[in-house]
Amino acid sequence: MTEYQIIEEDESGFEGRGAISELWNSRDFEIMISGPADTGKTYGCLQYIDALLWEHPGAQGVMGRKTYSALVTSALQTYKRVIGFHDARCPIKAYGGEKPEWYDYPNGSRLWLVGLDSPGKALSSERDFIYFVQAEELLLEDWEILITRASGRGAVMSYTRVIGDCNPASPSHWILHRKALKLLHSRHEDNPTLYDRQGNLLPEGAKRMAVLDSLTGTRYLRLRKGLWVQAEGVVYDGFNRGTHLLPSSFPIPAGWRRIRTIDFGYTNPFVCQWWAIDPDGRMYLYREIYLTGRIVRDHARQILRLSGGERIEKTICDHDAEDRATLEAEGIPTVPAWKAISIGIQAVQQRLELAGDGKPRLFVFADNLVEIDETLAEKRKPVRTLEEFESYVWPKGADGRPQKEVPVDEFNHGMDAMRYAVAYADGLGAPVSKTFTISNYAGFGTSRTTARRRRSDGW
Repeated sequence: MTEYQIIEEDESGFEGRGAISELWNSRDFEIMISGPADTGKTYGCLQYIDALLWEHPGAQGVMGRKTYSALVTSALQTYKRVIGFHDARCPIKAYGGEKPEWYDYPNGSRLWLVGLDSPGKALSSERDFIYFVQAEELLLEDWEILITRASGRGAVMSYTRVIGDCNPASPSHWILHRKALKLLHSRHEDNPTLYDRQGNLLPEGAKRMAVLDSLTGTRYLRLRKGLWVQAEGVVYDGFNRGTHLLPSSFPIPAGWRRIRTIDFGYTNPFVCQWWAIDPDGRMYLYREIYLTGRIVRDHARQILRLSGGERIEKTICDHDAEDRATLEAEGIPTVPAWKAISIGIQAVQQRLELAGDGKPRLFVFADNLVEIDETLAEKRKPVRTLEEFESYVWPKGADGRPQKEVPVDEFNHGMDAMRYAVAYADGLGAPVSKTFTISNYAGFGTSRTTARRRRSDGW
């Protein structure tokens, strides 16, 4: 029996099954637990790293995610439950207030918290182990940086590890092709809160599995079935996280243009996006509200608070007259969005392409989300515009091929707001004067012939 072998259940009531049991019994340096949503991957990994810190006095571990804000609102909350942090008798102490930098154990061990958007001290020196949540968000370069921080120099533990958990993504993802990485597969039956030891679905498990069963398309195949599949018929197939996603934000220069775009919703998400436009015309999605169940008046007040000190050129909105009136009554003047879908999509696609300088004309900050909608998260639906890119697809025709006319009317709330922003920035639909030049269509990459046709069509 190895040091941490799980037979059935430890004294705290934690039960490790399947991939989690393999994690505890293995000593592989690089190890990844892959599986659909709600198989207990993160909970089991957190139990494991907590055990390591107790077992090895003075050990230095790291828990992280692509962005620190996402870590704080997800895995950190689960970690607090694992250690009983809200119990006054918990001997583990946090340092750093509501956004802690680390947790200290009474035996001298420490767990650092980190987002790759602001690595700071956590990754500034050698660690005994590193654990990253939602590792499918990472680039290969990110992972390779992590393994250099657990080489074993000065380690307290007799072995070091870099651990990740992930949901399936594209079959071309680096996780599936890294030979040095041991990949473990987690199943729903491995989660003792869903299934008993005989494999019978528990009442609570039935409720949670029903949520996963309600998913569609690629999200169903990945988050319910655990399959590494390519999203078919994606509208913005030119979007690439490695190219268009900026891992950390930077201060927006005061001289840059700023606009806001809004797609209204209540049962569906209300989306407000803040875009900065640099002197070369590149667009940056630097802040975002993506929430259900909140009235427009309350959104308006939050938008004003978040925009304090910023000079917003225009707020471009969906056409709902009542909701626009509410915004304007709260002090947010609006202009109606130009909503032509086909040409707007083409304009976005043009911005996603690499220009002559090797850079695209549209970027998304990884840490732009103001708050996570827990209702959407529980339903395994996108919680931000970034997550819509792989779910925004063309419908299939009778032959099974994508019909590239109008996308499926689902997972398009952030996509619509983004299209409004690009249309405004590129001057689409703007009134045309005699002095209007082709540069107004620079983002669209059009010709003079096309520009004349637009004018004759009335847009």
